[in-house]
Amino acid sequence: MHDRQLPATLRFMLAARRCELQGLEALAQTCTLVSLLSDLVHALQRERGFSNLYLGQPQARLLATLDQHSDEARRQEQRLREHLDQLDVASAERARLYHRLAYLLHGLDDLPALRRRIRESHLGVEDASDSFTRLIASLLAVVFEAADTALDPQLTRALVALFNFMQAKELAGQERACGAMGFSRGFFDARQQERMNHLRAGQQRCSETFAQYADNEALQRWQHLEDAAGPVQRLRQLALHTCAERPVDAGLAELWFDLCSERIDAMHTIEALLAEALRQLCRQRLESTSAELDNHRSLSRQLAAQAGHAQPLLFSVQGRTLDEATPDDALRHSLLDLLQEQSSHLQRLGDELKAARSSLAERKRIEQAKRLLMSRYQLDEQSAHDRMQRTAMNQGLRLIDLAERLLAQEQGAP
Repeated sequence: MHDRQLPATLRFMLAARRCELQGLEALAQTCTLVSLLSDLVHALQRERGFSNLYLGQPQARLLATLDQHSDEARRQEQRLREHLDQLDVASAERARLYHRLAYLLHGLDDLPALRRRIRESHLGVEDASDSFTRLIASLLAVVFEAADTALDPQLTRALVALFNFMQAKELAGQERACGAMGFSRGFFDARQQERMNHLRAGQQRCSETFAQYADNEALQRWQHLEDAAGPVQRLRQLALHTCAERPVDAGLAELWFDLCSERIDAMHTIEALLAEALRQLCRQRLESTSAELDNHRSLSRQLAAQAGHAQPLLFSVQGRTLDEATPDDALRHSLLDLLQEQSSHLQRLGDELKAARSSLAERKRIEQAKRLLMSRYQLDEQSAHDRMQRTAMNQGLRLIDLAERLLAQEQGAP
């Protein structure tokens, strides 16, 4: 019996299950996409950091290593583009994700020109670093969109953990790049020192959110890595005590870069662990949901077939004996059981999904407040974020609380 031959109640109940399955199938593609994005982000982070080293100390040996990092980033970019070429882009529900991908591809198209300007020394170190940072931000925005559009709470939690860890790693990459600039010059000015502090605080916030959603294995690896961060921490402290009158050896730039790279590479292994756990979880959810759909379809067809028989069904309905139960009574009761079960399932998913998305909702509000400041004061993104951080610290507020206050003031403005 085809689904179209089933009663309308059964057909729409099965349609709801099919939609859930289709969402998981789309998310399975997204899990692969997220893994490829992670690898490209890692390659670009390393290229950004070494670009800063090269622009600070233009040397042939540094250029050769930079070329190797650029080649690796090109390979990862090609893998991503090949995957995107195979995506089915007909789904209207994923419009925001596709918009993020379009913005990302536009940035990747500009990457060859950026590399050429770096090698020709036609770009300052801060401008080069900012260009890479904007591109990496567009990659992370795709991961954020994937987490925000996931409809399964378990998968959403896994994506939230991965996204926040990737964000922490990106801030660690920015810290590596900023440190490479300062150590190459021999000292850090007040603005750079403040920037280093902000980047470290941002990593802490992201890692705390990651810890709320990550599994035990990932948490243990992260704690082990944090326990071994002593050498990086000592150089952080040194950076905060340098000045133009007391410069340090510029050779510390390469030591800083190597120590940070070792730490960030270790973070990437945790990132890969999180991505693989996400893929496995997605496969498990696909298999279980597919099996549930098959069971529902089989039972629905049995119920539809029984509705046309005069024989009583083999269970009691509302306390009646088997002989008193009519086929229509039994069918209605069985349908009600299925509908109530599915309703409870959807309610449970909704409640769990709302909890899993709480950190994503906070990030959205912070981003909205940041855009408000950018528009109001003609600031770039980093300046707006720094202003929010300073104001929040001065007023003893969480960043989300300040964001909510700014947005509420804007809504109340005439």
